Amino acid sequence: MIVQANRLDHVEEYYFSTKLKEVRALEESGKPIINLGVGSPDLPPPPQVMTALQQALLNPVAHQYQPYRGTTDFRQAIAEFYQNFYGVKLNSETEILPLMGSKEGITHISMAFLNEGDEVLIPNPGYPTYAAVSKLVGASAVLYDLSEKNGWLPNLEELEKKDLSRVKLMWVNYPHMPTGAAGKEDLFRELKAFGKKHHILIVNDNPYSFILNEEPESILKHSEGMEGVLELNSLSKSFNMSGWRIGMLCGSEKNINSVLKVKTNMDSGMFFPLQAGAAMALRLPREWFKEQNKVYLQRKEELVKLANALGCHYTEDQTGMFLWCRVPVGTTSEAFVDHLLKQYHIFAAPGFIFGSQGEGYIRFSLCASEENIIKARKRLTA
Repeated sequence: MIVQANRLDHVEEYYFSTKLKEVRALEESGKPIINLGVGSPDLPPPPQVMTALQQALLNPVAHQYQPYRGTTDFRQAIAEFYQNFYGVKLNSETEILPLMGSKEGITHISMAFLNEGDEVLIPNPGYPTYAAVSKLVGASAVLYDLSEKNGWLPNLEELEKKDLSRVKLMWVNYPHMPTGAAGKEDLFRELKAFGKKHHILIVNDNPYSFILNEEPESILKHSEGMEGVLELNSLSKSFNMSGWRIGMLCGSEKNINSVLKVKTNMDSGMFFPLQAGAAMALRLPREWFKEQNKVYLQRKEELVKLANALGCHYTEDQTGMFLWCRVPVGTTSEAFVDHLLKQYHIFAAPGFIFGSQGEGYIRFSLCASEENIIKARKRLTA
């Protein structure tokens, strides 16, 4: 009998991997499930991106191995994107590393900087992969609580009271998933000062900054150098390219090179046409986001009506592609989600999967048509 590695003893299969099997089984049995749970954009990528992808297929080098650092043009497009939309100047040769999706970057960063026994500060609630990957590399996940009362922002004064001597890395994610809290310039300044004081690498996971957000920010802005910070970004949400698996990591040359040591042993470069399409996407004007956000805003207005009909509470200032709601008193997030699924054939994400601070909340996704959201609400009174 072959025994699995000890590192898997405290790592569970991703919630959506298992729950969606149940959803598919219900669909196969004839139940018309409306999926409001997963943040996988249903809108198409920009047409210019599809054209660039198709044209790149005919390039003589299209089907060869590509550079580990990505093509020169793709890295330059990332640099232009950061300059135009965040006001951040990056050296495309040394401070940018394309990734096969930013989720890959979470693993690469953890492997590059964490030793067994190191501690990692992880938001609660937050993206479950941060904790899972920390455990996989032998580090200890130390949760820091976020609360609705504090606007879902980290309480750095409380963190200062803890023993931080073993903390090597801190994950932050603004705009925040799942709560929709927006990251502001003051927050990033305070985080960078906190990291510098305690010798902690601050990593901002930033894939949602253009979804229903008027003021996109980067933690790399207004920094006296980038030695203590890294930022992950992605084309999955902003450009409806989640299946393409394209992301990026930006930071100092030293930190990028550390991650590159891991990455070069994990893959052999990204498919050339994908990089060509991604470069086209990053060079699109702001009108792309404005038009897309009109669609998301209409969907959000309908989701708000659904939340009201369910007796859920939500805050008005949320950004991103989700609506984060407190479930009615007297139930749990899991029970509420199961009730919606079995009674009305509506699937949403229970807050507990994002951490203990997510208990009592539910997350609805904007990645469903306005028609389906309206249909979901009508089922409540059918």
